[in-house]
Amino acid sequence: MINRIIWSVLILSALIVVCLLPREKPKLIQHQRFTKITNAGQTLLPWQGPWACVLDSQNGLLWEVKTDNESVHDGYWTYSWFDGQTGKSNFGDCYFEPQRCDTADLIRRTNQQSLCGQSNWRLPSATELISLVQEPSSPSQPYIATDYFVHIKRGDYWSAEHDVPLPAKYRANGLGATAINFHFGKSYTLPYRNAAFVMLVADIPTANTHPQLSRRATTKQHKQE
Repeated sequence: MINRIIWSVLILSALIVVCLLPREKPKLIQHQRFTKITNAGQTLLPWQGPWACVLDSQNGLLWEVKTDNESVHDGYWTYSWFDGQTGKSNFGDCYFEPQRCDTADLIRRTNQQSLCGQSNWRLPSATELISLVQEPSSPSQPYIATDYFVHIKRGDYWSAEHDVPLPAKYRANGLGATAINFHFGKSYTLPYRNAAFVMLVADIPTANTHPQLSRRATTKQHKQE
């Protein structure tokens, strides 16, 4: 009985000592290409959040991050391709417009918000968009870095490339626009009227590509240009 009590005390003492020992902080490595950015334009460490944009230091771009809160940036919303003249207006689905949605609606709303301190949001080029394609972390995930680009669907995402001849099955629709599919990691040409997803991008001045994107800094950059 006494031996059991002694062993119990020793084990308890050892556990207390282990708990009191200083713990090393986890070694979290900053991504070589991507940095999380808050809506206020501040950089975050890899494990921090929430974030509204992703800085792409490889291409000098800022990417819109999608949400799941039914806001303007909800990842479930879809858009027909329209730039105000070319394309098909209001053939997508969203809740933030009185009518149905197109790409021009999302660009306008995002620039009005000055998302992450930027007001030069646009559709990415096909080259910019396909540069995000990478092997998925699991078979059920899209072909993108999902630890940075959350709420991305395994579907088509519009690029800015348009007036492209459509494949035979869509030939009756004339011309269309290029989309990148993050389910297969490939590009396709789709009719303007198709409802596809969108992830906007903004150009960042070279001086700001390593990362500090405060509103004050970006405003100063714009005034000097």
